[in-house]
Amino acid sequence: MTEDSTLVVQALKGDRKAFEMIVRKYEQPLTNYLGRMTGEREAALDFTQEVFIKVYCSLGSYRPAYKFSPWLFKIASNHLIDHWRKKKLPTLSLDQPIDDEDGSLTPQVPDPGPSVTRKFELAEIRQKIERALGFLPAALRELFVLRHVNEFSYEEIADIKSLPVGTVKNRVFQAKEMLRKRMEGS
Repeated sequence: MTEDSTLVVQALKGDRKAFEMIVRKYEQPLTNYLGRMTGEREAALDFTQEVFIKVYCSLGSYRPAYKFSPWLFKIASNHLIDHWRKKKLPTLSLDQPIDDEDGSLTPQVPDPGPSVTRKFELAEIRQKIERALGFLPAALRELFVLRHVNEFSYEEIADIKSLPVGTVKNRVFQAKEMLRKRMEGS
C-alpha cells in the first residue's frame, strides 16, 4: 500500500492529520494546474479548496489499488468542466487553426546556469509560454499541462480524462504543435 493510500485509510478512520498531509502534499501542484487552466490565481485558490472538499467527501470511493494523484486530478478536471459548463465559455474545434498574427519567437531549451541575465531571459520565455498556453483550446491546454507540467504519464491522463491513450497522445501532440506555431508567430 502506498503512502497516499495509507493516508486515505487513516483519514477514513477519522484521522484529520492524515487528510491534512494529503492536502499539504498536493495543494501546490493542484493550485498550479488549476491556475494554468483558469488563468486566474484567485479562482485557482478557490477551486483548490473546493476540490479538496470534494476529495474529502469522496474518499470512500477511492480504491487503494490505484495511484492517488490521477484520482485527485480527475476530480479537479471534472470540477473545471462543471465550472466551464456553468460559465458557458465559447468553444473551439480541435481542428480549427489558431490565429498567429504577432511577431516571431523561437524558445530555446535552457541550460541551467547561475547567470542573472540568463535567469531573466528564462523568466521571460516562461511568461511567453504561459501566455501562449492561454490561446490553446481548454481541452488541449489541460492535457498539455497534465503531461508537461504535472508530469503524468499518458496512461494516467487517459484515466483522469476517461479518454483512450491514443487520443491523449494525439491531443498532447496537437497542443505542442499549436504552441510551437504560436511561439514562432508571436
